[in-house]
Amino acid sequence: MTIKKTDLSGILGFPVAPFNSDGSLNEKAFSENVEFLVKAEVSAVFIAGGAGEYQSLTEKEYEQMLEVALSITNQKVPLFTGVGGNISTSIELAQLSERKGADGYLILPPYLIHGEQEGLYHYYKSIIESTSLNAVIYQRDNAVLKLKTLEQLISNHPQLVGFKDGIGNMEFNIEAIHSIGNRVQWINGMPFAEITMPAYFHLGYQVYSSAISNYIPHISKFFYEALKENNQELIHDLYIDVLLPINQIRKEKKGYAVSLIKAGMEIIGLPVGELVRPPLVAVEKEHYRQLEKVIAKAHSLYPEK
Repeated sequence: MTIKKTDLSGILGFPVAPFNSDGSLNEKAFSENVEFLVKAEVSAVFIAGGAGEYQSLTEKEYEQMLEVALSITNQKVPLFTGVGGNISTSIELAQLSERKGADGYLILPPYLIHGEQEGLYHYYKSIIESTSLNAVIYQRDNAVLKLKTLEQLISNHPQLVGFKDGIGNMEFNIEAIHSIGNRVQWINGMPFAEITMPAYFHLGYQVYSSAISNYIPHISKFFYEALKENNQELIHDLYIDVLLPINQIRKEKKGYAVSLIKAGMEIIGLPVGELVRPPLVAVEKEHYRQLEKVIAKAHSLYPEK
């Protein structure tokens, strides 16, 4: 098995899954979303993840998204897919990703079950060993690894290139980074990762997934550069003017982590629509208007260079 390792860095882009009024996948809008992220110079594109409503996609839609994304990224940036949930389906989609030419995949938690560490180990092992692609583990919800389990997975699987944390246990993160080092890329995958990124950055998590890169990617860039330069004044200003106000709207309803992204994209003129599949809900008009004001302020105070 030949393994071509992909290095991940900086800001990762996670496109949404746009839907037509009849509920079908809107390929054109998805294509524009991926193009927008590539032009915004994200370091990699991850399709069919949480923002991409992985849980609601059919295999046909998944394949459509993969083919569209591959045609646009065209080796300009690495392309990763989302797999997870049902283990048989996960393996099928991982193998489909390999056949089509993706660079790797992000492994989402198993469906519903809160497994023992041995069970989680074999869940990840089965998926990782099904292809030669790069794999990234996403720790969140019911998939919480102990350090020994993570060390075993990394030691036994050279194609495991990243660990994405969505839990926020800083004691574990410190132990993991100092025990494992730079063998994998450490990725901040907390909801609205910019909010927690200063704490993660100084631990060694220098990669993160950015939801707002779908509609104000220049703010993501300004924020990340400020982190690298330790520009505390700019970090503070971006928090007060843009990031914290968006986060307050995001917390108004469950599911806004996805639907608010689509609202932001509509506001800037990307025609993705606001339709989301149940159990997610669309953004309410008042929250939409609030987001419009924040985005307008972001462009006014922090114009693109």
